[in-house]
Amino acid sequence: MSKENKNMEFINYLFAFTDDVGIFQHSKYGIPDRNHGYTTDDNARALILAVMLYEKFNEKKYLKLIYTYLSFVHYALNEKGMFKNFMSYQREFLETQGSEDCFGRCIWALSRTVSSAAVPQNIKNTCTFILKEASKNIEAITYTRAKAYTIVGLSLLEDSEETFTHIKNLAMSLVEQYRLNRSENWHWFEDSITYGNAFFPRALICAYKSLGKKCYLETAKESMEFLEGIVMKPDFFKPIGCNGWLIKGKEVAAYDEQPIEACEMLYLYMEYYKVTKNKKCLHNALKCFKWYKGENSKQLSLINEETGACYDGITENGLNLNQGSESIVSYGMAVMMAATIKL
Repeated sequence: MSKENKNMEFINYLFAFTDDVGIFQHSKYGIPDRNHGYTTDDNARALILAVMLYEKFNEKKYLKLIYTYLSFVHYALNEKGMFKNFMSYQREFLETQGSEDCFGRCIWALSRTVSSAAVPQNIKNTCTFILKEASKNIEAITYTRAKAYTIVGLSLLEDSEETFTHIKNLAMSLVEQYRLNRSENWHWFEDSITYGNAFFPRALICAYKSLGKKCYLETAKESMEFLEGIVMKPDFFKPIGCNGWLIKGKEVAAYDEQPIEACEMLYLYMEYYKVTKNKKCLHNALKCFKWYKGENSKQLSLINEETGACYDGITENGLNLNQGSESIVSYGMAVMMAATIKL
């Protein structure tokens, strides 16, 4: 079996982890844990992966995944144009409105879908409808990550004055927040570095590509290099642990390392490479991908050889043997992007 085919074994687990409602949230080891139901967050990210798979293989089974995940996102839309997030296994939403992060991830996923040349127009019409309903809330976003997710999504849409205005306002608010929190030895947007970190500089790179404003790229570069100095070791990638994170002025948490961070750092490097053509970005992107394969702090592969699934992370004592949706989607997206890297 070729290396590429071996990497694609995650697809079997993706289907096993998806029912007619959507992708499950958590697992008990290698099976879906129905006690935790579903989230819109996970189905939005799974939608992006399904689009990528359909673009690559053009097979109906991936189109079916797109229908399933998009239908979930549509069902999550509330009357205010926001999105409910947590759903029980009984198909009942557990809240009337989810977080702003959930909103941003939905904008990202819908934009990625509608911008795909491979996706049928009927699906794009649904995405356009949801985006129109949600767009009235974009300027009210206050959370930093939600702004970053939204910028990345909007940068994929066709040029329009409304889109450019949203990107400009959101990007400038990120730059202003960065300047407010930046100090001599701390080049970051907040006084802590927690999850989804690579999305901040990635969003500003996307804003730069859309609007060409120099301060976006300067801020992205400086913050990316600061993050890089923390997580890129000489021989491997080591994400900031979620068991304590990194608080300004304190030591970085060593564990637990999570799969989403390797994926998002990989995508950051690829986004920066598009602008700079610096091949160091490609080498660093591959280093992030190899984290899944065992080039990490514990020298353990995060890929389940039986199923192709991705374990939920690296703990102080070894692997977290659960294999939830965030992990398999992150790994799948990393596989798809890593396959495009030509050194």
